[in-house]
Amino acid sequence: MHRLKSTSAVLRFRLAALLLFTKYLLVCGTCGVLLLALITGNYRLAVTGGIMAGLTMLDIFLQWLIATRTGCPLCMTPVLAKKRCVTHRSARALLGSYRLRVALTVLLRNTFQCPYCAESTAIKARRRVRSA
Repeated sequence: MHRLKSTSAVLRFRLAALLLFTKYLLVCGTCGVLLLALITGNYRLAVTGGIMAGLTMLDIFLQWLIATRTGCPLCMTPVLAKKRCVTHRSARALLGSYRLRVALTVLLRNTFQCPYCAESTAIKARRRVRSA
C-alpha cells in the first residue's frame, strides 16, 4: 500500500474529499429549496436558495482549485479532479462517479483505490528516513 508524500498532501486530500462530498449535498439541497420556493411563492425561501446557490458555486471553485493537486502517488493522476482519463477495468463508481467513491473512502476509511491505476493508497504521510 502506498502512502502520500507529506502531511500537506494528506490535508489536501481530506479537504478536497470533504468539498466534493458537500458539493453533492449542496446541489441537492439548493435544488430542493429553489423548487419549494417556486411552488410556494415564498420570497425569503428563494433568497435562501440563491445564497445556497452562491455557496455551491464557491464550493465547486474551491474543490476544483484544491483537487488539481491530489495526485495518486503511483500514477500521479489527480484522483479528485475531473480529468476524463480512461479508468482501470477494476475501478468501481458510486452513483456514476469515480471521484465520489474516492472521496467517501478517503473520509470514511482513510484509504482509497486509484480509479486510474487501481493501486491502494493510505491517507498517511510517508516517514522520512534520516541518514546520519
